[in-house]
Amino acid sequence: MKFLKFLLVGVFFGIVLVKSEAVSWYRIFEMFKFQSFHMYGIIGSAVLLGITIVYTIKKTKLKSIEGKEIYLPPKDKSVTRYLLGGSIFGLGWALAGACPGPMYILVGTGVLSMLVVIAGAVLGTFLYGVFRHKLPH
Repeated sequence: MKFLKFLLVGVFFGIVLVKSEAVSWYRIFEMFKFQSFHMYGIIGSAVLLGITIVYTIKKTKLKSIEGKEIYLPPKDKSVTRYLLGGSIFGLGWALAGACPGPMYILVGTGVLSMLVVIAGAVLGTFLYGVFRHKLPH
């Protein structure tokens, strides 16, 4: 029962993504061919909201539910890291037709072939953990 609120938020988020067509393979295909602004608008809105929230957290020294100050450590900057990681992520997104969050939503809507994609994502995450120390960071 403790995690019911998280489940409900997840279900609500899934419904919003389905209704906004953010999980539609056709919309994703349009985005990668630069034929529609739809997905760029959704992604851009999420980025602006994220920037606003992080700025607010840092400026107001917001505290967590436990009363501790929220600390956001700075990220390591590396051009290779972002180019390589972003390219792999984008290629996987284009090939699968879904990014990580909507993969589960698509399974919930009955697209059971996404189970293969989820298995590949889990395998890729495992392999990253195994070879992390050999990769450029």
